[in-house]
Amino acid sequence: MTAPVFVVEHFDAGGGGRYVLDGPEGRHAVSVKRLRAGEDVVLTDGSGRWADCVVLDTEGKDRLILQLDSVHEEPAEEPRVTVVQALPKGDRGELAVETMTEVGVDAIVPWAAARCITQWKGDRGAKALGKWRATAREAGKQSRRVRFPEVAEAATTKQVGSLLAGADFAAVLHESGDTPLATAELPATGEIVLVVGPEGGVAPEELAQFEEAGAQAYRLGRSVLRTSTAGTAAAAVLLARTGRWS
Repeated sequence: MTAPVFVVEHFDAGGGGRYVLDGPEGRHAVSVKRLRAGEDVVLTDGSGRWADCVVLDTEGKDRLILQLDSVHEEPAEEPRVTVVQALPKGDRGELAVETMTEVGVDAIVPWAAARCITQWKGDRGAKALGKWRATAREAGKQSRRVRFPEVAEAATTKQVGSLLAGADFAAVLHESGDTPLATAELPATGEIVLVVGPEGGVAPEELAQFEEAGAQAYRLGRSVLRTSTAGTAAAAVLLARTGRWS
């Protein structure tokens, strides 16, 4: 079993490398994980900086005393994989973010597609975005990542088109695609951007706009996946074929 991961804002240790993990993360470590002296933990800022630590002791119900000797930097993965995720209904958005984080996606862009039933507006949109970001953080910890995916602000179709135009490989999952995603020629470095449409599918005018930006329609397989699972399945295909899973 790999060491549990906890998120911190800094890595400033005291004399002899003594580090105190407190607050919500310390409470979770002491009262939920029930960590004890001699066990290993990993601290990370979620942006690639991390440190292996050993538990020295606990204080009360929310303070974990650690030995922290050195801090490391994990480089960003290549190629970078961004998934543009159309807004699903209910809590399926959090499901999509959770599983895409677990497989290793680097960035997630919520997309207000024309056929989305769910719309993010005002306080509701801010709350939903907060849930997606919290889900990415918790899933990053659970999957032992030290570089969590970025969850961007909700994008319009025009903004998604600009993102696709700047990509080294741009794909839209669509039933009209003649080429299977599993056989697409992928770059070894740079940016891969994948668009996942809503339950009603990518509208013809959206597909035309994305193709004009340089994207190509690809099919994933014979079966039709829900929008909340299509991105995870497609990302797994890409990550395996780029060598990031080797």
